Amino acid sequence: MNERTHGPLDPALKAIVSERRQLIGLAYRLVGSLSEAEDVVQETYTRWYALSPAQREAIDSPGAWLTTVAGRICLDFLGSARARRERYVGEWLPEPLPGHVAGTTLRPPTDDPADRITLDESINMAFLVVLESLTPAERVAFVLHDVFRYPFAEVAEIVGRTPAACRQLATSARRRIRATRLVPVPIARQADLVKEFKKAWDAKDIEALIGLLDPDVKAASDGGGVVRAALHPFEGREEVASYLISVAHLTSGLDLVERDVNGRPGLVLQQAGRTVAVFAFHVADDRIQRIWGMRNPEKLRPWADA
Repeated sequence: MNERTHGPLDPALKAIVSERRQLIGLAYRLVGSLSEAEDVVQETYTRWYALSPAQREAIDSPGAWLTTVAGRICLDFLGSARARRERYVGEWLPEPLPGHVAGTTLRPPTDDPADRITLDESINMAFLVVLESLTPAERVAFVLHDVFRYPFAEVAEIVGRTPAACRQLATSARRRIRATRLVPVPIARQADLVKEFKKAWDAKDIEALIGLLDPDVKAASDGGGVVRAALHPFEGREEVASYLISVAHLTSGLDLVERDVNGRPGLVLQQAGRTVAVFAFHVADDRIQRIWGMRNPEKLRPWADA
């Protein structure tokens, strides 16, 4: 609704609408897909407006109510998503986001410097991929408590367990995340390495690519059975570099441009200005350790105007 043409929003309605940004950020981190996060938030608002005026009036904190409902919807969604993703053609990867989306729409509001690193990290591809290894309850408890700073008493209402049980879920998730956590190098150095990677890839220089990759590098791509993509990840720098060279030959004539992907330096492959693939990277120990390539057009919709 435009305030200039329709007048100022009712304060109560404005408060409800203002929660959308945080709800999208929460749901994206929980389900790993912007389109599915938007569906979760739409369902959350549908349930809010299904309440009678008296029921809405009786709710002390509409924001907390919306968060609780969105969290429960995400928990149910994750339970059914696991079975769907097992039937998915090839690798299932989280939906990549352009930098301007990851940096605004999906960042929960906070001025606490202690939170900033966690919030930044929670949006990058490496972190989202690790979250996929958690159980639905672990993921919800961990994201709500460790990322969004909800107390366990409130997490318990969403997960449907006791605060003590939710604390255990978050502790278990934290332990698993630490075991697989990849510590990145500074953003400026990541950008330099991605730039060098782009140059070597454009030149189809396999030796230069090998030199930029970690010996244990892993590369995965997601075509969703819609477009051509590797069905299984590649491991080791020689194997990954060979695969990249084969991709470079197939995409000859397309434009490879540098873009932020989920808040980190990445690359976008374009054909006549249309994004056909997005590549996210994790850099550690001054080498590229992980490469994720998204080709599924259903997951590239946020890049239409990027």
